[in-house]
Amino acid sequence: MAIRNAAGLASLIAAGILAGCGGGTSSSASTTPAPEDLNAKPSYLGTVQKSTYDGISDDLLTAGLGKTGMQGALPTYADPTNPTASELRRNTIYSNYRALIDPTTNGGYGSLFGPNVDNSGNATLGEGKIAGDEFIAYADDGTGQINVTLMVQVPAGFDKANPCIVTATSSGSRGVYGAIGTAGDWGLKQKCAVAYTDKGSGMGFHNLQSNTVNLINGTRATAAAAGKNSNFTANLTDVELTAFNAVTPNRFALKQAHSQQNSEKDWGKYTLQAVEFAFYVLNEKFGDTARDGQSKLNTIKPSNTLVIASSASNGGGAALLAAEQDTKGLIDGVAVSEPVTEVALNAGLTIKRGAAAVSKAGLGLYDTLTIGNLYQPCAALSAQLATSPLLALVNTTLGTNRCASLKAKGLLTANTTATQAGEALQKLRDAGFENESDLYHASHYGTYALLAPYYANMYGKFSVKDNLCGYSFAPVVAATGALTTLTAAQEAQLFATANGTPSGGLGLVNNNAVGAPVADAFSTSPSTNAMDYNIDGAICLRNLATGTDIVTGAPLTGPALSNSQRVRAGMAEVQRSANLRGKPAIIVHGRNDALIPVNNNSRAYFAANKLAEGAASKLSYLEITNAQHFDSFLGFAGYDTRLIPIHRYHIQAMNMMYAHLKNGAALPASQVVRTVPRGGAAGAAPAINVANVPAAPATPAAADQITFANNTVTVPD
Repeated sequence: MAIRNAAGLASLIAAGILAGCGGGTSSSASTTPAPEDLNAKPSYLGTVQKSTYDGISDDLLTAGLGKTGMQGALPTYADPTNPTASELRRNTIYSNYRALIDPTTNGGYGSLFGPNVDNSGNATLGEGKIAGDEFIAYADDGTGQINVTLMVQVPAGFDKANPCIVTATSSGSRGVYGAIGTAGDWGLKQKCAVAYTDKGSGMGFHNLQSNTVNLINGTRATAAAAGKNSNFTANLTDVELTAFNAVTPNRFALKQAHSQQNSEKDWGKYTLQAVEFAFYVLNEKFGDTARDGQSKLNTIKPSNTLVIASSASNGGGAALLAAEQDTKGLIDGVAVSEPVTEVALNAGLTIKRGAAAVSKAGLGLYDTLTIGNLYQPCAALSAQLATSPLLALVNTTLGTNRCASLKAKGLLTANTTATQAGEALQKLRDAGFENESDLYHASHYGTYALLAPYYANMYGKFSVKDNLCGYSFAPVVAATGALTTLTAAQEAQLFATANGTPSGGLGLVNNNAVGAPVADAFSTSPSTNAMDYNIDGAICLRNLATGTDIVTGAPLTGPALSNSQRVRAGMAEVQRSANLRGKPAIIVHGRNDALIPVNNNSRAYFAANKLAEGAASKLSYLEITNAQHFDSFLGFAGYDTRLIPIHRYHIQAMNMMYAHLKNGAALPASQVVRTVPRGGAAGAAPAINVANVPAAPATPAAADQITFANNTVTVPD
């Protein structure tokens, strides 16, 4: 239902669904009352836990910290080795909110966005605490092997007469609070119920040595005590676990990588389940009472409720996938930021930037990750990237060795480190990265190195015991790369400190390193006998995507072929149709994104959608200049002067979508939105203001419009 108002309730009253006290008696004793539309708990939902927050000592958005506390230091625990569920929730909200926005005052926190800033951009909400109810449960098939976390937050100001729901699927591999600072923040301020899900990825950390796991509230227990209530327990027999620990001690299995389910194919399904959970709890709370005096009616339903699917990054991709898979009419519109889209472009489609066709478009996430992982540490040494912020994150010696190893294996042809680095940079551009991403490869390499093996395990549905391409996850000493163990406090706090990937003290380990297993970046590769950021592992991961040995060009055989077939099957499982079923949608994406490149994602999705839906398409694409993936990086020197917060435009997209659905306002035309960097000295950029982040106009100048004609998308320079 595109335009919502209270008039819909009148029709329900007329139909007898919202009858008053004693209503519904028939003039004929023989007349059978019409069946009632009873609210029913979805079959996949487990036990629902409810908490109520007063908006003073604790709340939905900031866990009681408020705008000031969210910008302050990390809250402490009364007992760091035994944190309470409440303390873990508080610190999880703190870390997840700050992970997706720039928490600095000069960067716009507290003035352009933040708990105290309303959805119109006015700093009028004080500390921004929001009272209300929070419901949380697992979605599962009864085995305890899936246990996707779903959560619904219902603000105290929710208006039953004008109901709305916003989805906030977690970004990245984060847990259920992963999108609280983006879609969650907007939805709660709009007085909508917010439907969250961790989409089957975080926060399942199974310590295989101690056999301990996370519960739904972040506390830890033994796998035996947790049973089916474990967020994730690796599928290993006792014999397999003992054997694995004997050979590779102190390792962790992580849910997204090792659940053997390829959760990405179901991100849309879990987002839709979160919406259904929201309808269930809303009707339990606000639904009219059935004739039996106890049951609740489905008073709030898709036909009278505005539902916007939203989130950022992987969560944004999940929202788009949910809209594609929505056969029940649950979702009315979509507004997302920098989504992972996974579309394979039709050969007849072309994407141009200005007058020239782009080098590559529509490359999948795993292809992008493995190409980046292979070439980024060498490319970072290019003279063209000498002013890269956080350049020191790539060790010059190891990067030089990677360049030399790429040359030795025939993957580069240049003869000097300088020319090899330039050639590696061009390889990245040829893979779809825009030139505007160049300066950010150095600061992104560590993420690529971590995510490439992580997603390989997920797509191929490998067990932790498989040690795919020689990788595993374990606690490591940051300064030396030596394997260690987590302290009791580190392990107890994983739910709040980790992000679903190996983090919170965990790192990526090269089991095949010369000498002994060590953190990947510190390892010596067997084939080169050099510390070159483990080129053997990087090549193995890339081979999985191509089905060939990228060094020799020969087809893979034996176990390598089998592993590749499994990974490529998983890659195929996650491809999208780009058919949004006529639903209005707005995508915003930063042109400088060095993690989720625009050519391989939003530009490609825009093209595929226009081809799939034709004239019925209601997708608007806003490409933002001087914007990239991680707003939290904007506090670093060099990021602050060059880039603006993409979150500002996510908020605007949500406002535009709400106005369209609620009042029939026109969607914005697809366009390039031209922003103005703050400039100044690196690390001391002046305070941002609205002139740096001008609103996207509903009707942009012709020179800024993104168009689709004759199977060609044209994006202005």
